[in-house]
Order: sequence, then C-alpha cells, then structure tokens
Amino acid sequence: MDRDTSPFGLLALLLLAGMTAAGQFAKVSVIFPELGLAYPQAGASLGFLVSIISLTGVVTGLVAGMLVSRLGMRRVLVGGLVLGAAMSALQSLMPPMPVMLLTRAVEGISHIALVVAIPTLIAQLSAVRHRPYTMTLWGSYFGVTFALVAWLGTPLARSQGPGVLFLIHAGVMLLLAAALALRLPRGVVARSTAPLPGLRDILARHPKIYASPYIAAPALGWFFYTLTFVALLTVLPPYLPDATRATLSFWMPIAGIIVSLTLGAQLLRHMAAVRIVLIGLGLAMLCVLAMWILPGAFLPPILLFGSLGLVQGASFTAIPQLNPDPADQALANGALAQMGNLGNLLGTPILLMMAAPLGFNGAVLFSLLAYLGCAAVHLHAGARRQRILK
Repeated sequence: MDRDTSPFGLLALLLLAGMTAAGQFAKVSVIFPELGLAYPQAGASLGFLVSIISLTGVVTGLVAGMLVSRLGMRRVLVGGLVLGAAMSALQSLMPPMPVMLLTRAVEGISHIALVVAIPTLIAQLSAVRHRPYTMTLWGSYFGVTFALVAWLGTPLARSQGPGVLFLIHAGVMLLLAAALALRLPRGVVARSTAPLPGLRDILARHPKIYASPYIAAPALGWFFYTLTFVALLTVLPPYLPDATRATLSFWMPIAGIIVSLTLGAQLLRHMAAVRIVLIGLGLAMLCVLAMWILPGAFLPPILLFGSLGLVQGASFTAIPQLNPDPADQALANGALAQMGNLGNLLGTPILLMMAAPLGFNGAVLFSLLAYLGCAAVHLHAGARRQRILK
C-alpha cells in the first residue's frame, strides 16, 4: 500500500475519534448530578450508567483484540463510530432508565472497538521518529476529553438539559465516521486470513495471551495504573486542605497531561518505554510518601499525577515497541482495554474500603501497593523477555 507521506491530518482525525470514545465516559460522569435530576427515581442504579461500559470492556476487551485484525481495522473503526453515534442519539431522547442502561451496554461495544482499533492504526501510520509523540498524545486523550467536557459540556447540560450533550456527541461521532471512511485508506493494517475464533478458542487463548511477556506486560501494568488514577481523583479531594482543594483538583490531572506531552515524549526518544514506566512509578511512590510526611502540602499531589503522566504515555508506546506485528498490537491493545476497564471498575471501591478504617493512611497504602504491583509486573515480564532472547 502507498502510505501517505504526511498523514498528520489523518492522525488528527484518529485522535479526535479517540476523544469521542473517551466522551462516552465523560458525557455521563461529568454531568452526573444533572442526570440524577433527570432520573430522580433511579437511586443507586444511576451509577450503572457509568460503570456498565467498564463491565462491557472487561468482558469483551480481549475478544475485540482477537477480532479486529480479522474483521479489518477500518471496518471496525467506522462501525464503532456509527454504533456509538446511534446510541448517543437514542440517549439524547432521555428514554426510561432500563432503555438508557441498555444503550450504555451496547455503547460499551462501540467503545472497546474504538480503543482497540485507533491506537493500532496510529502506531502503524506514524513514522518511527514520530511514534513517541503520537502515542503520547493518544495516552492523554482521556484526560483532555474530560477537561473539555467539564469546561464546555457541563454549563450546556445545566442550561439545555443532558440530551443536548448526547446529541452533540452523536453528531461529532457521525461526522468523524464519514471523514475516516473517506480518508482512511484500505489495507493500512492487513486483515488476518485466519478464521474467526469460536467461543472455545477465545476462552483458550486468554491465558496464553496473558502469559506472554510481550503482549500482556503493558496491559497488566496498566491495570495497576488505572486502579489508582480515577480512584485518587475521586477519593483524595476530601483529604486536601479546603483552601487549595479546588485548585489541586483541577491541576492534578492537568499535570499528568503536561508531563506526558513534554518530558515523557522527549524521554521516549532516547529510552525504552518500559524503563520510563518504571521511572514514573518510582517518582510516584516518592510523591505518595511526601504526601504522607507533609500532609496538606501543595506540591506533592501535583507531582504525583505529573509522575503518573510518564507511566501513561510510555505504557501505550510500549505496545508497538514490544509487539512489532500489528495483529499482536491489536491483542495488546485489547488486553490493555480489558485491564484498564477492570482497574477503573475496582479502583474506587477498593480505595474506599481501605480508607474507611484507615483514613488518609489507607489511601497512601493503597497507592504504594498499586505502584509496587505495577513495577513488579514490568520487572518480571522484562526478566522473562531476557530469558527468551537468550
């Protein structure tokens, strides 16, 4: 295939498509109080509007990684955008809660299709010298989207109702589906000619894939990262000083994005991605200890999330570095999506369970154990890769 020698416009479209995938979470999480007013009888079930996408991702993440290379990246990407647009359009009608939950479950299929296909395509379309930047940009898509939706979407939902935000999301996804259908050339990633796996084969391949120190390492490390990221942003603010709580709540996720796009991208030009992940984890543990020793200090929480920015970008870059084959990249992205959804699903409940009896000390212990677990996974996988190379 004759690849576009300057595919930056196409890469920008793919990154925007990734932001609409993040928007599938943000459009509900950011306006959660407004949805509570729209569904006053929902009670605790309202929380499932957020978590049901994670549940879908846990169940289907690795399956998607197996299927996309057989179905074709372009078809999966465009189909995922169209399906997501259709679900958002239905949600804009503010249907009864059972119907709304059903649309969110189906939307989870769209989400997993996008987060498997898009990074695989970005890695293939990027020149090797540009890949640290493009994969780092991809790694920041979630935080950037949440910031934008909070800034623009929240006042819109408050003044016009949540349905308007869902409708805008549907329109943007549909426009991107049309643009990518026209712009994305066929055969960027060759389709696998192997037959589609059956249920027995899918179940049998899960342990084999997660046993691979190449395919599984980024995903298993990502599980520990996602276990803490949203959980800390949710549970940590009440332990912060009243005078700086709002400022810190804004700058903590922004710090991760800034570090990922600047220092992280530069380091990736000179160092292996896994080594940068380990550096980020070490710095994060030092910051957690600084928060414990200096409770209420302004800088340690910001530096903590800045350190996690190194883990964020490098984890995505590790996938193509460890897996040159696009089919293996799709599997690795599927595993990462599966583990990321599992981490998001479990992180906040586990942290709340530890903080209930231990308070802030529970949050410190939770964070240290998670980052030690992430480091242990990468060190073990690295040792196994060395043995294989020998």
